[in-house]
Amino acid sequence: MSARHVSLPTPQSARPLDRREFVCLSACALAGVAVSALAGCASLVTRQVTPVDGKIELALAHYPELTEPGGSLKILPEGEVAPLYVLALDDGSYAALSPICTHLGCTVEIQGARLICPCHGSTYDRTGTVLQGPAQLPLTRLRTVLTADGVLVINLGDRA
Repeated sequence: MSARHVSLPTPQSARPLDRREFVCLSACALAGVAVSALAGCASLVTRQVTPVDGKIELALAHYPELTEPGGSLKILPEGEVAPLYVLALDDGSYAALSPICTHLGCTVEIQGARLICPCHGSTYDRTGTVLQGPAQLPLTRLRTVLTADGVLVINLGDRA
């Protein structure tokens, strides 16, 4: 058997892009990234809440995202500079956590059952416990109480 020489066509991508093609592809890529970023942010819209006597009261009937395990809510108490994550846990309880990573202060992102720091990869569970460093300390957790009438009370001055 003799080897045959087959000439393959040169793919179009092997040629250099001209300026117009480069600008068009760059704009399309940026638009795609922007749409993806906005879609991710839509689920974590920050809701303003007003504390009364150092406590936040969230009637679960008004926050359906907290009625199922795995649900989450991002709130910003009036007068505070940093938001809080309120998370529905699998056992029916709730966690109110600072989203500020204890490693270098980046904001962690909720990703399913984990909270992950985009800066250095520290990973926490939904109670704020460190699962993977470099963070050594848990996220700050505030004490929560669910009343018999379905109101979640978060005490801003009481760390759990």
